[in-house]
Amino acid sequence: MKVPKRLQPLLEDGVIDSVVRQLMSGKEAMVFVVRCGAETRCAKVYKEADKRSFRQAVDYTENRKTKNSRQARAMAKGTRFGREAQEKAWQSAEVDALYRLAAAGVRVPKPYNFHEGVLLMELVTDEEGNAAPRLNDVVFDPELAVELHDALIREVVRMLCAGVVHGDLSEFNILVGADGPVVIDLPQAIDAAGNNHAPRMLVRDVDNLKRYFGQFAPELLVTDYGKEIWSMYESGKLHPDAKLTGKFAHDEHTADLEAVMREIDDARLEEQARIARMQEGEPG
Repeated sequence: MKVPKRLQPLLEDGVIDSVVRQLMSGKEAMVFVVRCGAETRCAKVYKEADKRSFRQAVDYTENRKTKNSRQARAMAKGTRFGREAQEKAWQSAEVDALYRLAAAGVRVPKPYNFHEGVLLMELVTDEEGNAAPRLNDVVFDPELAVELHDALIREVVRMLCAGVVHGDLSEFNILVGADGPVVIDLPQAIDAAGNNHAPRMLVRDVDNLKRYFGQFAPELLVTDYGKEIWSMYESGKLHPDAKLTGKFAHDEHTADLEAVMREIDDARLEEQARIARMQEGEPG
């Protein structure tokens, strides 16, 4: 096949030996099957910002840091150099997340190299050695649906224990590999402790899993793992082997707004009285 322009430098530098075929095209990148010596890997070629349908929403990029102060200033001002720096930061976020999660034992593709906007990583395969299908392309019986749902909930827990929330987890970015489900597509991954949107995104990720697998195993639709997991994380009780119930006790206590307003009014009147005493020369 004709070698894509973005992969040409990797061929010239000997990083890859040949391009076999295009594997898929998504909202943020195109993925190609490539040969590296005796191994078959995949190359993820990120689309340019104006050609991507997935935008770098502030919810995802909140609190992301750059060590280069010049880049940080340019990114804040939105200059051309700043936009280029932001694009590189967006791409490298996935590389950083993959290394971090792989080290934590999360089932993600093994990363090998990142070169000129191309991420070279493991090709996840099925039992026959073919490229693994995405979750949304597979139909499950109820028993297997529950089994895979449980396995993925555990991956979500491992990710959170490593301080990462996927942020866009669904049946479209999970592969069904020979050894179980593999989580992919992580450029929008967020830092659990540094992003205020992390609780909402974690719950959304988990609810996406519930909704998908619930069509095969309806009993999953009544679970509430997302809020349970985040509650355990906040309280410092979450660990990779933490026992989960799928239940969460919602706080149904209703605040007494009238009592709160009375407290505010009393404090305001007390402060006014103190100021009046000071103006009259009395001790506060």
